[in-house]
Amino acid sequence: MSSISASSLAGALLRQEVLDLHAYHVPDSSGYIKLDAMENPYLVPPALRAEIAEAVADAAINRYPDPVASSLKKQIRAATALPQGMELLLGNGSDELIQLLALALNKPGATLLSVEPSFVMYRMIAIFTGMRYVGVPLKSDPGSEDFSLDLSAMLAAIHREQPALVFLAYPNNPTGNLFPAEDVARIISASPGLVVLDEAYYAFAGDSFIRHLASYPNLLVMRTFSKLGMAGLRLGFLAGSAAWLMELEKLRLPYNVGVLTQAVAAKLLEHHEVLLHQAEQIRQDREKLFQQLRGIAGVRVYPSEANFLLFRVANAAGVFNGLKQRGVLIKNLHGSHPALQDCLRVTVGTPDENEQFIQALQGSMHNI
Repeated sequence: MSSISASSLAGALLRQEVLDLHAYHVPDSSGYIKLDAMENPYLVPPALRAEIAEAVADAAINRYPDPVASSLKKQIRAATALPQGMELLLGNGSDELIQLLALALNKPGATLLSVEPSFVMYRMIAIFTGMRYVGVPLKSDPGSEDFSLDLSAMLAAIHREQPALVFLAYPNNPTGNLFPAEDVARIISASPGLVVLDEAYYAFAGDSFIRHLASYPNLLVMRTFSKLGMAGLRLGFLAGSAAWLMELEKLRLPYNVGVLTQAVAAKLLEHHEVLLHQAEQIRQDREKLFQQLRGIAGVRVYPSEANFLLFRVANAAGVFNGLKQRGVLIKNLHGSHPALQDCLRVTVGTPDENEQFIQALQGSMHNI
């Protein structure tokens, strides 16, 4: 065994699907105006910091956390107006929940279905877990509204593939659009398996399916608090009927939500209105940024109900590098999917950050 290199051994033992994958890349953002990860740009208001500091100081970090996070769940129920009779399952962000769902539903031959382009972790986690993945393209023809839901293609794929699990981001990432609620309802009704609506950007959108949970026996709603100002805490949840969540709970790793996350998130949700006020500010700034981008020659920007904007420019890679040289980091989506050719995505920052981004974008485009 000692004569075999670690790389040779890994190549022989690892699944080929894993060997073919590329790790999820998070670039170094040190020194940049960071507009690449859909984070809330605002810190916790000073008035709340003392309360949070007290909660952290009193946290029993020498003990394991409450395994069911009962106090935090109570706060989430109140903050989300969860319908009567619905239950919650908490995760370390939404990524853990996506993986848990794929593990639970991955019978031999089972299919995970989503639209494309969408959140890359749906496909990646299907591969991680050995689940078959099917992506249904969004509309991106010149004569159609870009990135709109192709309902007929989606229904046909559901009929053909009989997926055990369907993920729909609502609004969609990275395109930012909110699919028509009536189309989503038809997808839920047509699906033979579980449908999970990923409402990561609910705070910036004009609709949610939380209130419809009791109407569909195969529906769960997934949310993360990362976009609402808690990205560093890594907290997400699934909401739905106890019949689903009692079974999924069996796969949740013990103590997956730590003491500090539970304490700080519960304290922040006591002041949920503060976070929602920040979200409303971001929505207003999103509209201003959208109009500014529309006014730049050579930029095509797409409507968004999230906290980011997708836009298309000639030579996206050159523009992206020009922005970095000017100290602004956004997301380069060129090459990630054929429909995203020459596309970039910018998170809505503070008004000052947005203005610096616009100036850097104009300078980058002028020099290409």
